Parts: sequence; C-alpha cells; structure tokens
Amino acid sequence: MSTRTLHLGISGCRYGRKYVWELPIRLTHLVNVLALAALFATGLYIAFPQLSPAGEAYKHFVMGRVREIHFGAGMVFLAGFLLRIYWFYMGNDYARSGFPFVWRATWWRDLTRQAAAYLKLERGHVHLGHNALAGLAYTVFVIGLGWAQIVTGFALYSENRPGGFWEHLVGWVIPLMGGSYRLHMWHHLFAWGFVVFFVLHVYIVLYDTAQYRNGLLSSIVSGFKFYEEGDLDPGNWVS
Repeated sequence: MSTRTLHLGISGCRYGRKYVWELPIRLTHLVNVLALAALFATGLYIAFPQLSPAGEAYKHFVMGRVREIHFGAGMVFLAGFLLRIYWFYMGNDYARSGFPFVWRATWWRDLTRQAAAYLKLERGHVHLGHNALAGLAYTVFVIGLGWAQIVTGFALYSENRPGGFWEHLVGWVIPLMGGSYRLHMWHHLFAWGFVVFFVLHVYIVLYDTAQYRNGLLSSIVSGFKFYEEGDLDPGNWVS
C-alpha cells in the first residue's frame, strides 16, 4: 500500500507518496474528535444549564439526558483512547513517531529545528510521521490531559453508584483532589486545555498542508502523505 517511487514534479522536485496512517490511527482520531466534541458541549450544559426548560424539574429529563450523553461519550472516548495506546505498540513506526525521547540529543535537535522552522515560516525538513514538536504536544495535551480527564471524569461518575466498580477503581481521586467540588473544577479546567490544543492543532495542520504540500489534511482520511526527495523518513520512533 506504500510506495517509495519518486516522480519528477512541475517544479523539478522529485516527489512520492507513502501510506503513513493506518486505519486504526484514522479511526481512533475520528472517534476521539467526535467524543470530545460531545463531551465538551454536554459538559458546558451540565456546568451552566442556561437553556433549562421552565417548570418543575421532575416534569423534564433534560439534564438527565445530557448527563447520559456525557457519560456515554466518556465511555466512547475511553475505548478510543485505549485503542490508540494499543496501536502505539502494535502499529507501524509512524504510530510511534515523535515520541518524546527527552534523554536523546537527536530528539532535542529535531525539536529545536522544527520550532525554528515554524517561527521563520520556512519549509524546513518534512517528517512523514510526527516531528518532535508534534509528539511533545500530543504527549502533553492528548495523553496527559486525556488521562487526567478520564481519571477525574470517572471518579465523578462513581458518585452515582457508591461502592460500585468505578468507585473502587478511581474513587480515591475525590479525597485526593480535595473533595467533589474541587474535582469538578479540575475536570472543567482540563477540558479547556483540549480547546487550546484544538486551536493550535487545526492551525498547524492547515499551515503544514499549505506550506509543506504534503497532503497532511487529507492523510487523516486516506492514510497517504506526499514527500519530496530529502524529506525525513528514518523509520524509527523519532521520525
């Protein structure tokens, strides 16, 4: 499904196309995006139910339905999150690309080089997989915030069934964070971290697609990316 054949383009540069993102990567990306959108929208309503229907609460079930959607989306996000972690180990090298090997000098060189290229608005060296800067962002915002939201969210969910499975698994988080109210505040704060990541992520994807002409935007659907001769594809975790 991949090719290393280089073709001569109009500009004189030799280019090719390669299968980078496998189906589980593309599938979990879509599932997690939809789940996070549903979680954020319903979470805002749960925190600030500005559009509550008039009348007595027992005559309506709006908040209950919103909470059901929120909890259901949380389960979907957990499944997609765990599948993506599984495919980190089982997928191709691109599924692991950009991993923050902070103890390696090569990773730091790639990080500073990529940051400089972005600041200078230069094409720089295109990575077929994630570069070090992208890998660091995914580790902090997606993996870090993802685990924070999963643990705090299911700890709050455990309050619906005292003594149940989730309370035994993550109920200890509630007293650790100073009680239910403070845990709610942390959960809401972590959610806004995903908004910050979303803005930065969309900007970089659109920028890379236009600047590098590597098909980054379409690759999350097709799995294929384009590259020019000399672009970086070392075939290891820092690719």
